[in-house]
Amino acid sequence: MTAKPPLTTESPVPAEPLTKAVAAKSPRALKAARMRQSLGRFWKEYRTHRSGLWGLAALALIALIALGAPLLVGADSESVTDAPGQAMEDPSGEFPLGTDQFGRSVLALLVWGSRVSLTVGLLAAFLCVAIGTVVGIVAGHFKGWFATVLMRVTDWFLVMPTLVLAIALATVMDRSMWTVILAIGVTTWPTTARLVRAQTLAVESRPYIERARALGGGHGHIMLRHVLPNVMPLVLAQTTLVISSAILTESTLAFLGLSDPTITSWGGMLQDAREAGAVSAGHWWYLAPPGLAIAMVALAFTLCGRAVESVLNPRLGVAR
Repeated sequence: MTAKPPLTTESPVPAEPLTKAVAAKSPRALKAARMRQSLGRFWKEYRTHRSGLWGLAALALIALIALGAPLLVGADSESVTDAPGQAMEDPSGEFPLGTDQFGRSVLALLVWGSRVSLTVGLLAAFLCVAIGTVVGIVAGHFKGWFATVLMRVTDWFLVMPTLVLAIALATVMDRSMWTVILAIGVTTWPTTARLVRAQTLAVESRPYIERARALGGGHGHIMLRHVLPNVMPLVLAQTTLVISSAILTESTLAFLGLSDPTITSWGGMLQDAREAGAVSAGHWWYLAPPGLAIAMVALAFTLCGRAVESVLNPRLGVAR
């Protein structure tokens, strides 16, 4: 006689709920969940840096002012023919920061200049980081003469004065905002390329890169799917630091008269103030506001960059 299996009161688990549970954890859903967790951990750690929070609050305020410029000061505040005041008026209730040589409100020009300065700084930094990231990953992935040539070109750009190269490019090209963006972007990428190449070499020495090659992964697959995600934290931190230097360079080019004279920027305001004799006449309200705005934005981006760098690499020990 064969023994009968023991009776049980537990009912078998239906297959349908298991199918739904497995379907809910698809690769795309898991990736999104991990991304949310990573962002949550990043923000939790970032909030512990008081300087980073101050910088972020300042940037948010400046961004809101730049976006709301047409509503705050009006779209015709840059007009020379319809200027509301007299030339070089002192600060008053109607004009809190006085007027320029054409009778326009300096406060209105300061608000409008934030749009151009922030746009140029962000786009120039994006171009700089994009070029540096591509060059750094390619130079770190490939070996031999190709990588050597890339790094020698990078070293040449690195030893050349960035401002001199930017001035040379802005001089031979048309005077426009896009010329300034291109001049800054193509002359400030070597530092990013050096940092990304060092990180790429460290990533490619890990075992999972060898397994990816053994399984038939090509150069593009390894660089895009394995190397790029691992160097993105460094790229993000470098971007926040490059933006401040890009804004300073844009202001310098505008002060030298190499930007578009038809648009208002903080550096262009300093150039106009110098040409109007504000330095010798003591019209501080025309000189101080754009200079302080440039310094505040550069400092805010620097504080945010240091906080981001400290969160992504805690071994740096940046003060909070």
